[in-house]
Amino acid sequence: MNVRTLCLGVLSSGEASGYEIKKEIEEGLFSHFIDASYGSIYPALTQLAGEDLVTVRAQEQSGKPDKKVYAITPKGVDALARSISVVPGRDKYKSEFLFQMLLQEYITPATMLAAIDKQLFDLQADLARIDDCKCAEHPHAGARFVSDYGRAVLTAAVSVLTEKKTELLRQSTPQAAE
Repeated sequence: MNVRTLCLGVLSSGEASGYEIKKEIEEGLFSHFIDASYGSIYPALTQLAGEDLVTVRAQEQSGKPDKKVYAITPKGVDALARSISVVPGRDKYKSEFLFQMLLQEYITPATMLAAIDKQLFDLQADLARIDDCKCAEHPHAGARFVSDYGRAVLTAAVSVLTEKKTELLRQSTPQAAE
């Protein structure tokens, strides 16, 4: 997937400014896919407009310069459908936490426990974000699918980390008593 396809995907939900697209990619329904900076979003929108895949109009703002509002065109919908009608590549998961756990023999149990606690906190926050999103209640079947998948993955991760934390605490208790 590329930023152009991501922008078309966001615009398939309704018109938006570049800023609103960035917010959707960072915090909204589209925050689970790829990262995109303003430096990649605006050139992508310019290209999409040049290819008549999106329209752009100026919207007046009180006390501010006009903002550009983008909307997907029927040609853009077709391009989006073509772009996502391929078998996706393998998901890439990168994690500093897992790197640390891989090399845990070089850190203290207290450091490991703190890392697990932070990871649990972050995962719980992600689960809360899914609940706040109300994606499962969204009339869009795709949003429900992504919500259910994300909840299952995060819940499994919380379960594993809770088990590992319990093991670590059990192992640390006899050492503390010695």
